[in-house]
Formats: sequence, C-alpha cells, structure tokens
Amino acid sequence: MTVNKALSELAVAGLIVRHRRAGTFVATPMIEESILEIHDIEAEARRDGKTYRFELTARTLRKATTTDAGRLGLAAGVPVLVLNSIHFTASAPFAVEDRLINLATVPAARNVDFSAKPPGSWLLAQIPWSRAQHRISAVNADARTARPLKIPLGTACLVVARGTWLQDEPITQVNLTYPGERHHLVAHFSPAGRRRG
Repeated sequence: MTVNKALSELAVAGLIVRHRRAGTFVATPMIEESILEIHDIEAEARRDGKTYRFELTARTLRKATTTDAGRLGLAAGVPVLVLNSIHFTASAPFAVEDRLINLATVPAARNVDFSAKPPGSWLLAQIPWSRAQHRISAVNADARTARPLKIPLGTACLVVARGTWLQDEPITQVNLTYPGERHHLVAHFSPAGRRRG
C-alpha cells in the first residue's frame, strides 16, 4: 500500500506515467512556458539544462494567400515570408513551427535566411512589439505534424498560436505545435481588479 501510494503521488506530480498492464515508466521531462510572455524556446531549453538545435525546413517569399491574410489580419496579396522549422531539445524533436512574417512591417526579414538563428529570437532582437495574443488549442497529429515530431499519427498535441503587432500593424503570426506529453503551459496571476466589500 505504501509503495502504491508513493507511485500515485509521483504520477500526480508528472514524474512517472502508469499504464495498466504495461507498467510504470519515467515521464519525459516537460518544458514549461509562460502563456503571458513572448517566450524563447532556445533560452528555455538552456535554462532547463537541455541542449538545443533549430532546423529550418522551408523558406518562401510570396504574396499572402487568403489563409495567410486571415492569419495575419491583412489583405490578400501583401508580401509575406513563410518559414517552417523544427525545434529540438535534448536531441529530440520538441516543436514544429509554422510562421508568417509581414514584410511591410519587417522588411529586413526579406534578406535573412534564418538557417542559423530561429526567427522568433531574431524578431525579438530586431523589432519591438506593443501587443500580443496567444490562442491555445489541442489537436491530434496529422501526417504533416507527426513526421517531423517523430510521433504516431493521432497523438495529442498542444498548439500555441501567437500573433504580435507593432501598434496596429501585424508583425508575425506563428503556430507552434508540441507533443502534448512534452510540454505544458503555466500562468501566474493575482486577483487584480477584485472588488473589496
């Protein structure tokens, strides 16, 4: 009974995973992300003592499609830079990134190949932002997601869709997709605005 209770507490803490008939396994460590900040995956990985690597898989200059325009909140036809990449931590795929950059707001991005530095880190260093939005959802991995993350089709994944603006001008919109068991979101907040009475 004591051992079972200890294992139950470790499972609640997220340190082990228990599967009926299969056994008990050490859980894959997760990286925490604050949902109230613009985070840097490389900085978070290194903070947690993990190695980090970034791989750009596609870079395309084009006029915004209807889908692109909807994501950025712009008219179709404006010039955008489309970047697809994979983030690795501890030598394993950690997240896939699908990013649009509005070249009207960030014209310098047109001449950056982004093979050496992740676009998120580059943008944070190059251009200020005044407003951001996070939208978080759960999806099951399709082939386009499962292959680069090396997970089975249908695996539960967490998608963080983030947009940033400089005043009213969109800077970028990015969808970051994580295997659900490798990542979680954390928010710290206080009861601001609570009425006293």
